Amino acid sequence: MTIAREAEAVLDEIGKVVVGRTRTLRLALAAVLAGGHVLLEDVPGLGKTLIARSLAQALSLEFRRLQCTPDLLPADVTGSFLYDPGSREFEFHRGPVFTGLLLADEINRTPPKTQSALLEAMQERQVTVEGRTFELPRPFHVLATSNPVEYEGTYPLPEAQLDRFLVRLDIGYPPAEEEVEVLRRRIARQREESEVPPVLAEGRLAELQAELEKTTVDDDLLRYCVDLAVATRRHPSVEVGASPRGAQALVLVARALATLDDRAFVTPEDVKECAVAVLAHRLVMKPETWTSGVTGVQVVTELLGKVPGPPSS
Repeated sequence: MTIAREAEAVLDEIGKVVVGRTRTLRLALAAVLAGGHVLLEDVPGLGKTLIARSLAQALSLEFRRLQCTPDLLPADVTGSFLYDPGSREFEFHRGPVFTGLLLADEINRTPPKTQSALLEAMQERQVTVEGRTFELPRPFHVLATSNPVEYEGTYPLPEAQLDRFLVRLDIGYPPAEEEVEVLRRRIARQREESEVPPVLAEGRLAELQAELEKTTVDDDLLRYCVDLAVATRRHPSVEVGASPRGAQALVLVARALATLDDRAFVTPEDVKECAVAVLAHRLVMKPETWTSGVTGVQVVTELLGKVPGPPSS
């Protein structure tokens, strides 16, 4: 079975629980296949936690949920050394970050010191506690949620933290027909919880990720990704544009999208499909643009219409 067929089976099973959200689920799965982390940013009640749990279940990943609060400490994320009276030694007790998929719920509600505890884990796949380094399991992915509306009692993610997320996705309110279907399915299953059966065998995700690394990308597509990143740095509304890591992320996600479509090559349409999700959250807008309401999403969308890309065929 090809990666595309296995991925399609994953999306089909998740789609039985998560109504609609086809684009969000597709990009989230592409980000995970590319080995990255996902930030879901939207108002409460739109199914962000359900998406994370369903994705972990379908991919046969161990799942842990971390509720971020203002009093959360770094040790609550990474774990800490505790004294064992029996052995008379300090033993390391692993925190929730030692898992396959970590849901960091409402990550903007925890202070920067605790947010930074995730930086090493997300980038290096390891944590350091009291001078000792502990490797995290592979695969390891963070799916964080953030509420963009509430500002009281929140700590906005700094640029360095945002840059660690391969994609940032919003969900949006569902059409009325889909919302009715959500209610219909809740009544039909006669319980609050919903389960997604495992689709991939345990350890299969790591094999798919390794297989994805063998996919090559033509130089003209690489140049197109770089041109888009460079264009964000030159845009008059942007103070700090996308870094080379942003261009690399664009290539990785576009390559995953091509694989989901059962293609061995990347097209400009793959890059355009993920460009907003990959680049918009990496832009720092100039202060004077805040009053005019210009956002990173608008800038990237504008550049997609201006930056010339290679022909599709």
